[in-house]
Amino acid sequence: MVSALATAQKSALDQKIKAVIKGKKATVGISVLDFDNNFEYNKNGDKKLPLLSVFKFHLASAVLDMADKGKFSTDQKFLIKKSDLLENTWSPLREKYPEGNVELSLGEIITYTVAQSDNNTCDFLLRLIGGTQTVQNFMDSKGAKDLKIQYNEDDMHKDWKNQYGNYSTTNSAVDLLKKFYDGKLLSKKSTDFLMQIMLGTTTGTNKIVEQLPKGTPVAHKTGSSGKPDNVLTVAENDMGIITLPNGKHYAIAVFVNNSTETEKVNTRMVSDISKIVWDNFNK
Repeated sequence: MVSALATAQKSALDQKIKAVIKGKKATVGISVLDFDNNFEYNKNGDKKLPLLSVFKFHLASAVLDMADKGKFSTDQKFLIKKSDLLENTWSPLREKYPEGNVELSLGEIITYTVAQSDNNTCDFLLRLIGGTQTVQNFMDSKGAKDLKIQYNEDDMHKDWKNQYGNYSTTNSAVDLLKKFYDGKLLSKKSTDFLMQIMLGTTTGTNKIVEQLPKGTPVAHKTGSSGKPDNVLTVAENDMGIITLPNGKHYAIAVFVNNSTETEKVNTRMVSDISKIVWDNFNK
């Protein structure tokens, strides 16, 4: 039975969130899952929305699963060639090593891919494991629902409409984060490893982390399309596991989709919703 208190809490949360998204020309999917007392909230939580770089979490999980099975090790070194570093795509690694020909450990490549959302290292990992179908198969094997991963970053750059091809619901996103946190996706070693990388995420500082108290542990993965046709933002996303001052945790996913608002308005919606949820848990 849902308690009267939980129902009232959900209703108050819903009113505040509705006020944030009211009048905005965008579809906003929001899901919240408390890891300790099963409090759940969602708005448009079952809509299939484009993931963009959020899918790099799913990719990193699939790579680490292969490491758990002995196919790779996170210390193993790989040569990144200049031909691996495409131009005109987000790539902190290319900025650092424009000529390529650098040896990085698998762990470093995963860190670039998740914490800095590097598109070139993302596609390097996909080539290494046999493509997007490998990620999809791993996610299917773990019971991930309403999730499709079929395009790499290069595919999405060649035709921006492909950005709609990798999708998830926000309900699926928070359920997956709970499985990850509970150690049901990866070994303890790999779970801890990926958690540390996500805690060090440097992208999307204007999204779910922006208005939380300084120093709050947030293990998250962002995604952003920009405006590929100069009008429409396909997605402005963030999902993560947040640690409360009392040591408890919750997962939140906020995906802004098909928005004709400015980047500032889109990211502020994510930030405001995150703050409302945080305040709700810290009453």
